[in-house]
Amino acid sequence: MADKKELFRAIVCKALCDYKNQKGLEAEIQVESLVRVETPPKPEMGDIGVPMFPFAKAFRLAPPMIAKDVAKIIHDSLGQSADFTSVSAVGPYVNATLNKASEASDILKKIHEQGDSYGSFAADGTKPLAGRKVMVEYSSPNTNKPLHLGHLRNDALGESVSRILAKAGADVFRTIIVNNRGIHICKSMLAYKLFHEKNGDTPESLGMKGDHFVGQCYVEFDRYLKGEEGKPETAHPEAQTMAEEMLVKWEQGDSEVRALWQKMNDWTLNGVKETYKRTGVGFDKYYFESDTYLLGKEVIDEGLSKGIFFKADDGSVRIDVTEATGKGRDGENQLKVLLRKDGTSVYITQDIGTAVKRHQDWPYNQMVYVVANEQNYHFKVLFYILQKLGYDWTDKLHHLSYGLVNLPSGRMKSREGTIVDADDLIDSLHASALDAIRERERDGELEDADQVAEKVALAALHYYLLQVAPVKDMLFHPEESLSFTGNTGPYLQYMGARIASILRKAEEQGVKASFDDSALSLLTHESEWALIKNLGRFPLVVAKAAEELDPSQVAVYLYDVCHDFSAFYRDCPMVSLAQSDPALAGARLALASCTHTVLKGAMSLVLVPYLDRM
Repeated sequence: MADKKELFRAIVCKALCDYKNQKGLEAEIQVESLVRVETPPKPEMGDIGVPMFPFAKAFRLAPPMIAKDVAKIIHDSLGQSADFTSVSAVGPYVNATLNKASEASDILKKIHEQGDSYGSFAADGTKPLAGRKVMVEYSSPNTNKPLHLGHLRNDALGESVSRILAKAGADVFRTIIVNNRGIHICKSMLAYKLFHEKNGDTPESLGMKGDHFVGQCYVEFDRYLKGEEGKPETAHPEAQTMAEEMLVKWEQGDSEVRALWQKMNDWTLNGVKETYKRTGVGFDKYYFESDTYLLGKEVIDEGLSKGIFFKADDGSVRIDVTEATGKGRDGENQLKVLLRKDGTSVYITQDIGTAVKRHQDWPYNQMVYVVANEQNYHFKVLFYILQKLGYDWTDKLHHLSYGLVNLPSGRMKSREGTIVDADDLIDSLHASALDAIRERERDGELEDADQVAEKVALAALHYYLLQVAPVKDMLFHPEESLSFTGNTGPYLQYMGARIASILRKAEEQGVKASFDDSALSLLTHESEWALIKNLGRFPLVVAKAAEELDPSQVAVYLYDVCHDFSAFYRDCPMVSLAQSDPALAGARLALASCTHTVLKGAMSLVLVPYLDRM
C-alpha cells in the first residue's frame, strides 16, 4: 500500500508538470509540493487520493477543474495499468482505485514472507530509522516511595516508544535515572530512625515490599512534621531542619548516614524492579543521581569560572534563563539556582551531570526524555544551560512531554499518603479480570487462569494509558479498561485469541491457507478489501509513530484492524467453505493468518500481552 501511494504521488506529479506545460506556466512543481496522499472517506471514491488545493494559485484555476484535467491526463497516459484500475476526479481530488487482485497478493505475501519483521520496512525495503541512535530515558523513580499510577503511564510511554523506534530500525538504548539522593530521601531516612530503627523493623519483618515500606516512612515524616489534623501542638517543624542537616552529612560522606541511605535505597530499588519485571519494562543502563551530581557540580564550577554562571549575594550559584523562559509575571528576569548557598546540589545539578555522562557513554543522534508536562519549564532551562555550556549535541535533546493521569477520585499526593500505588492498582485489575474469567466459566478451559488474568490486567492498563495521545491529561477508569468489548486491551486480546482459534480449527480439519496469486485474487469482497488495505498500512503507522514518538497511533490502528477483522469474519465464511470453494477458503485463511501476524506485532508495541486462548 505504501509503495502504491508513492507511485501514485509520482504519477500525479508528472501529470501536473504536463498540465503546467500545456498551460504555459513557468512554476516548477516537485513531488514534495503534493502535500499528502490521503485515503478517501468512502470506498466508492477510490483507495487513494491527492488534493489539488496547493496548485490553485499557480494554475489560477479552481481545484475541481485542475483535478478533472489532471485525472484525464493520467487516464490517457496510463492505459491498462497493473496497479490502478481507474483514476478519476472526485471534487478537488484526483483519486485512484487500486488493482485489488495484485494489491492483495503484494500485501499478504509480504506479511507472510516477513513474518514478525513486517512493519519494519518502508516501500523501498529500507528501515525508516536505520542508522539513528536514540537514547530514551523514562520512569525516573525516587528511592523514597514505590511506583504510582503516574509512573505507570511514564513507563508505558517510554517502553512503547522504545519498541516502536526499534521496530522502525533505530538503535535504541533504554536508560533510567534513579533519584536516590536529596532532601526527600533524607525525610524517609529520618522517619525510619525516629519510628523503626529501635525496633529493628525491615520490610521482611513487616511483610512488605521494600519500596512500600520506605514510602510509608516518607508519609510518616510528613505527618510528624505537620502534626495531627486539627492539633497544631503535635507538629514538629524542627524535623525539616533535621532532614536538611542529614543531607549535608550525606554530601560530606558521613558513614552512618551513608550506611542507612544505602540500606533504604536497596529496599526501594529491589521493590521497584519487581514491578518493572511484572509490567515488562526494562532498561539497558541504570544511572543514579548519587553518581552524577558530582559531575554536575564540576560542570557548574567550570561554567562559573567561565562567567556562564554567577554567584549571588547569598552565596548560591545561579544563571539568568530569561532568554529561554521569558520574563516572570512581574517582568523580572528568571534566575535558576544551580547550587545552594551551602554548596549542596539541586535537582538540575544532577540532570546536567547525567546529560554529560550519557553522551560520553553512548553518543546518540537523539535523546528522548519521557517526563510529565509539569517539568516543561525544567527542560527548557536544562537544554538552555547545556547549550550555554557549549555542548554541540544539545540540538539532539527532546522532551517527550505528557499529560497527567489520575483516577476519577482525584489527584495523587505521595507525601499525604493518597498515592495510587502501582502494585495495588495492578493487583486490583488482576483480581477483577480473574473474577470475569470465572463468571464466564472459562477458568476450567484455560491452562492457567491466574496467568491469563495477569496478562488481561496488563493489557487493560497499558492500552488504556497508551490509546490517548501523550500530550493529553487523562483519567484512568479501571472498570472501563477491563471491558472485553469496545476499545480496550482485553478486546484486542480476545480478537487475537479468536483468530488463533480459527487457525487451529482449520488445521484440525486439514484446511490450509493459500498464498497463490490465483487464490488471493478472489479476495474482492468489501470487507476483505478494507482489512487488506488496513494491514498494508502497518509500516506507515510504525514509521509515523516512531517519528512523532506517539504510541497512540499504533493503539488506534490496532482497534481499526480488529474492527475490520470483525466485519470480515461476519461477512466472509472461511473453514466452512473448504468443500464448496477450497481456493476462496484458503485465501481467506491466508488473510486471517496475516491479520494474526500484524495484531501480535502491533500489540507488542503497545505492551499488550498476546493470548492464544481466553
